[in-house]
Amino acid sequence: MSTTLGFKIKDCGYSYIVRNLSQREQKLLKTVFLEADEDLKGYLNTEDLKVAMVSLFGYKPSKSEANQILQHYGHTRDDEAIGLNLAEFTDAMTPKVINIDEDEEIRQTFMAFDSHCKGFVTGEDLKKVFAKIAPHMSSHCLEMIFRELDRDGDGRVSYKDFDFMMKFDCLT
Repeated sequence: MSTTLGFKIKDCGYSYIVRNLSQREQKLLKTVFLEADEDLKGYLNTEDLKVAMVSLFGYKPSKSEANQILQHYGHTRDDEAIGLNLAEFTDAMTPKVINIDEDEEIRQTFMAFDSHCKGFVTGEDLKKVFAKIAPHMSSHCLEMIFRELDRDGDGRVSYKDFDFMMKFDCLT
């Protein structure tokens, strides 16, 4: 799957830059599709699509948006219901996945940790957030995480350190 992202200057004009989904993004779409298709129908109906989009993008689309996606990308099934199979779902979600701004997501996540807008995250900030999202995580584990994030050992995690950690790929 691919979509256009913007433009690239050429000699006397511009052309669109085409970006393809990475294997990781393709796998994510397949996983989300399979999880949202709870009844194993092989397609997503309106409610399933809403669940999938919450999982992918963190927001529940309106009924109108979900219906527009189904009308544009889906097709009518034997039982008269409109649905999206995996290929149709992938086609529908590709432009949305490609347009996710990774840096903006990282900024928003950092701001969630830096609730007092200090420009850095302390160990206490980390503990407060994890108390809400992962209350069973041990203090020892959180301290180890913080020490690893705090690369210069000053007791603060700067945005630069946070950004590095979020973009770090331990598989390469």
